[in-house]
Amino acid sequence: MSVKVKDWVYGIHPVMELLRSGKEIEKVFIQKDLSSDGLEEIKQLLRDRSVQYQLVPLAKLNRMVPRNHQGIIGLQAPVNYWEVESLLPQIYEKGEDPLFLILDRVTDVRNFGAMLRTAECLGVHGVIFPSKESALINSDAVKSSAGAIFHIPLCKVSSMEKVVRYLQSSGLKIFACTEQGSDFIESADLKGPCALILGSEEDGISNYLLKNADQLLRINMKGKTSSLNVGAAAAISLYEITRQRNIG
Repeated sequence: MSVKVKDWVYGIHPVMELLRSGKEIEKVFIQKDLSSDGLEEIKQLLRDRSVQYQLVPLAKLNRMVPRNHQGIIGLQAPVNYWEVESLLPQIYEKGEDPLFLILDRVTDVRNFGAMLRTAECLGVHGVIFPSKESALINSDAVKSSAGAIFHIPLCKVSSMEKVVRYLQSSGLKIFACTEQGSDFIESADLKGPCALILGSEEDGISNYLLKNADQLLRINMKGKTSSLNVGAAAAISLYEITRQRNIG
């Protein structure tokens, strides 16, 4: 994980004030067995705000910030997150068919950033991803996205299953791009309101999302290699959606 020192907020009181400020926070790292005044208040603030935190060895904190961090470091997000329930009505009000990209446990920050760039270029209205087991939104993500991260709404959610059900109840079809797909992506009708799910680099899309998807799609490949990088799969799939929408 590569993060510039300027991305970090460190020290008991600075992290406490960051939590109180209401600003977006990616994650907080706390030294194992840390005993300090204010630590319990920080943990309560973390719980109240549903901010992910991790207990780590002192050596890891020293590698992150070689300064007096007092055993606690927070990573402030470079963007503000959207609520899906607030974003979706705005898209419909514009008279547009919503298109969302759902990234299920994509942890590689460069892949994540590259997909944000692709999504923004191809007219995706928002990118949805889980609050846990996902890439950190940091300076590497900004760089990999070529700045597109500032031009596309990001929605960090606590329950992927719940957000999929909400999208379906709001008129969106949910397509999952997976090697398990029975239909080629170009054969599906992708012109209406929809969301595309892509899964983690290691084990693909979660079973519960596969079960809740309206259709499982796969990319038509001719070579001997059995799978594509998730970023390449996103580019091909989103282009096909855009192509179909452009020809009406």
